[in-house]
This record gives sequence, C-alpha cells and structure tokens, in this order.
Amino acid sequence: MIRQEHIHNRYKAVVIGGSAGSFQGITKILSSLPSNFQLPIIMSLHRLKHVRHGFVEALSIKSTMPVSEPDDKEAIKKGCVYLAPANYHMSVELGNSFALSTEEMINNSRPAIDITLETSAYVYKDKLIGILLSGANKDGAMGMKRIKDKGGLTIIQEPSECMIDTMPVAAQKLTEIDYIYKVSQIIDFLIEVNKKYVTNK
Repeated sequence: MIRQEHIHNRYKAVVIGGSAGSFQGITKILSSLPSNFQLPIIMSLHRLKHVRHGFVEALSIKSTMPVSEPDDKEAIKKGCVYLAPANYHMSVELGNSFALSTEEMINNSRPAIDITLETSAYVYKDKLIGILLSGANKDGAMGMKRIKDKGGLTIIQEPSECMIDTMPVAAQKLTEIDYIYKVSQIIDFLIEVNKKYVTNK
C-alpha cells in the first residue's frame, strides 16, 4: 500500500544508490517507469572500476528513458537517467550540473554513494527523493541521513528483499527512513509522483 502524504509535484530529482545485488532492482525500476517520467534520475552504483563499457548499454536496453554517464559540468535535464562513471566520484552542483572527481575512495568505493547523495541533498533540499537499494557496505547511509536532515524524502529497499541488506540496514540505523519498500512499491510510488506532474501541467 502506497501512502499518499509524500506524493506531490514539488520534487526536482530522484537519486538512487546501490551496490551488490542492486542491478536487478535498478533494471526493474528503469523498465517500469513511464517514458514521460518528469524528473532526472541520478544513480551512484558500486561497479568494477576497470569495466568501462557494457553497464550503461545493459541499463539502456531496459530503460524507458535515455541513460548516460555524464561529463564533468554537464547540465542535469529532466526525464534523463545519469549513472556515475566507473572510478569517478559524481557530485551534484548548484546550478543543476554534475562534477566528476578522482579523489580518494570513500568506504572503499569510487564512485562513493555518500558523495552523490549528500551533494544532491545540498542542492535539492526538500525537493529530493533519495532511494537506497541492496548493498554490502555502509556507503549511502550518511547520504540518506543528509537527505532526511535537509527535508528530502528517504526510501530504502525492504531488507528482506535485498540480496545483501547491509546498506539499507545501515541507513535505517542512522536516520529515520520515511518508507521501507519493496522494488515494486518504489516503482508504484515514483509512478504516482509522476502522475502529479503530468496532471498538473
């Protein structure tokens, strides 16, 4: 059952973090959303740093929206899916653009989910939907706390559904999560949010 109190048309972006076991959930989400989805989807997923190709292509086959790895300083556009490039941290900057860096790993990860989530929270504040999926370490927990502290909406994948529940459970321990949803419920929620945009145009 999708609760209605957070479904409105003031959101500006969706940010998703995931690691081990998240690929299936990501592809399900991207294949189920309508092609007229109004918000940008910003994704930071742990991936093999030496495998540069194939990941975007695999997501593009499933996705109803265009998927790309953004360039440094690229503008963020609605209705597009952005994936942090392999071996780069991806930040969201004021002015609605991306910044890429090769600074030290955080949580043994580059891209670090925390960086993408925390910078998104700083830019979008209460107009952000943050989603954390299956994963094997605590990367993303601090980012979800930052989203919550800035007034954004937080969703974690139902731990019992995760291949590895370390990541969503860590977020749950660190901050009060708004919704604990299975992937199918996350999809339903995002579709309902999108309906608010389409019907309010």
